[in-house]
Amino acid sequence: MYRLLRKTKDRRNQLNPRHYTRPELLATGPNQVWSWDITKLKAETKWCYYYLYVVMDIYSRYVVAWCVAEKEDSEIAKQLIFDACLKHNIKPGQLTIHADRGSSMTSKAVSQLLIDLDVTKTHSRPHVSNDNCYSEAQFKTFKYRPDFPERFANIQIARAFCVKFFEWYNVEHYHSGIAMLTPETVHYGRAQEEIAKRQVALDLQYAVRPERFINKAPKHPEVPKCVYINPPTDVCKEQSTSAPNAL
Repeated sequence: MYRLLRKTKDRRNQLNPRHYTRPELLATGPNQVWSWDITKLKAETKWCYYYLYVVMDIYSRYVVAWCVAEKEDSEIAKQLIFDACLKHNIKPGQLTIHADRGSSMTSKAVSQLLIDLDVTKTHSRPHVSNDNCYSEAQFKTFKYRPDFPERFANIQIARAFCVKFFEWYNVEHYHSGIAMLTPETVHYGRAQEEIAKRQVALDLQYAVRPERFINKAPKHPEVPKCVYINPPTDVCKEQSTSAPNAL
């Protein structure tokens, strides 16, 4: 049998595997590239889950929209994205939304909405988690919180936990990927003002106790000039870049 097969072409070799394009997305400011995903939250009953939908801006790490639902549904995702675009005044041709290849992400309802809004959509390659790295990192931050429960008794408790978490994440969390600023500060254009205030404090400390610092006066880090999902070739070579950070 093997000798005969060697003389003929195996049918499996006649199939043309589909080649997926490596996504290359670059953002130099807020509301240019959003990433969204869905993760499961364990319910009190075994094998039952609630579904957390999260849309975030990859440049500022700001969560622009989220919701908790009892099922994964493309209509829920469609409404969430539509409301986020209205809230942030997204203009036609301004935004790219990236997601993996889940059923809701590739659904006709979401695809048609993005066409109507003139929003570009991109998808990760199958089984390549790094293609949606910002959402994955954000979910890790969410689930590794000390107060994250193993299971949620009901959907109201799950929603209440998420309200508290995303308020902290957007407004209070000093993110190491954006110069230890909060996502809200970067998203709404207050980063340089905040950095200037911190630099004044650093200069004052250096003037008072220069021996505490090694060799030179301290300088506050700048917000990355661009962030990316899979850096495009020959782009940002001279610019500061950022990798996703779950801290």
